[in-house]
Amino acid sequence: MSEVSEHQEQRLRKLAMLRASGIDPYPAHLKRSHTISEALSAFPTADDAPPVSVQVAGRILSWRVMGKSTFGHIIDGSGKIQIYLRRDVLGEEEYNLYRRNLDIGDFVSVEGEMFRTRTGEITVKAEKVRLLTKTLRPLPEKWHGLRDVETRYRQRYLDLLANEEVRSIFITRTRMVAAIRRYLNERGFLEVETPILQPIYGGAAARPFTTYHNALDRTLYLRISDELYLKRLIIGGFDGVYEIGHDFRNEGLSAKHNPEFTQIEVYQAYADYFDMMSLTEEIYACVAQEVLGTTIITFQGHEIDLTPPWNRVTMRQAILDATNVDIEAYPELEGLQQRAAELKLDVDPQPTWGKLVDEIFSEYVESRFIQPTILMDYPLEISPLAKKKADKPHLVERFEFFIGGLECGNAFSELNDPLDQRERFEAQASAMASGDEEAHPTDEDFLRALEHGMPPTGGLGWGVDRMVMLFTDQSSIREVILFPQLRSKD
Repeated sequence: MSEVSEHQEQRLRKLAMLRASGIDPYPAHLKRSHTISEALSAFPTADDAPPVSVQVAGRILSWRVMGKSTFGHIIDGSGKIQIYLRRDVLGEEEYNLYRRNLDIGDFVSVEGEMFRTRTGEITVKAEKVRLLTKTLRPLPEKWHGLRDVETRYRQRYLDLLANEEVRSIFITRTRMVAAIRRYLNERGFLEVETPILQPIYGGAAARPFTTYHNALDRTLYLRISDELYLKRLIIGGFDGVYEIGHDFRNEGLSAKHNPEFTQIEVYQAYADYFDMMSLTEEIYACVAQEVLGTTIITFQGHEIDLTPPWNRVTMRQAILDATNVDIEAYPELEGLQQRAAELKLDVDPQPTWGKLVDEIFSEYVESRFIQPTILMDYPLEISPLAKKKADKPHLVERFEFFIGGLECGNAFSELNDPLDQRERFEAQASAMASGDEEAHPTDEDFLRALEHGMPPTGGLGWGVDRMVMLFTDQSSIREVILFPQLRSKD
């Protein structure tokens, strides 16, 4: 242990004292009769009922020595209970050993009858005490006050110990994922697992993380999306599949972005993007009702109603309403650039018409979508995996949905024409050759699969992390990821 503090030195001396007394401070086995919540529930309600004995275990939360007796509280994952140690019950030697050498943060088991104190608190009168773990570092002062963001994220275990509201966020997250899984399973979707290490990354516009496989002597990539493998399963005969897993994108850190994130992707045969719109609305509303007990959430001061149907608007109309730019009136990049300049729109230069449309939307429209909104019909150039609109082939049957000003997910009528898909990949290859690091690489194996035939298919993907942000009213993605990526302290 480097830089041992005075507190740690004291605990090390206590550890040595316990060992010298024949006590194993880290025993391998424990048998408890009740969790703390179960013990509290087992306490008899009738005054004349016989006493109940329990053996409970937990971390010491408080410790008050009062001469011949000591009161404390212990806590486990289910609750908190008071414990009461007496010298005349435990014996002078054992009582003094524990009185002097136990600290807040240590784990103990306590066996004895429960009673109610004069103040009405249910308490275990210790007949046997056993040390389970001796801690060598003190916990956050008085179990609260841990508010330093850097410490909270780097030492999440202390954050969870000190801040009950943080534990609540991650309990909610677990319940949300379980509710999503239950919803999809009950509707016949099959949960599957696809490769995280991929020879060709694909399914999204993003820079990948690169790694190397020594035995295969080849470069591999951490997946940026699950899409192309899940479509292979639709081609293989499954009518509905989904995956809940981690994806990785080599991008910057922000309140909305973590390089490693959890995504759910769903693919349904014989469906299109309108079916995916309905599925999106239903999942969000059903999960909110199951987990929160309501379809109305509060996010950053806004009351948001998730009840279907949601507002639906085309990208053209949304940009026109916000900026007075009709993108259909300027179908070429130069004309759209000129119009943006005339209106003094502060947008970064973009290499294609489609990317400029997306840039205008991101800068001037996205944050306005507080109530759930489905944004439809994206430019072809930024949607290499989506089916063209029959009446407007420069656009595709794609939507993204926005809640609370956050982009939350993406969906298509999936492109199933292998010749069109090859042309899209070739266009992306040209963009990559011109320096676009987020362009989509050509995947010959996927094209081969597509040539065997994929039925009309709807696909949907959304980020679990942002969904949890919305449901728990957190403005930063790092608050809903147990161990977020952080910059080195150096």
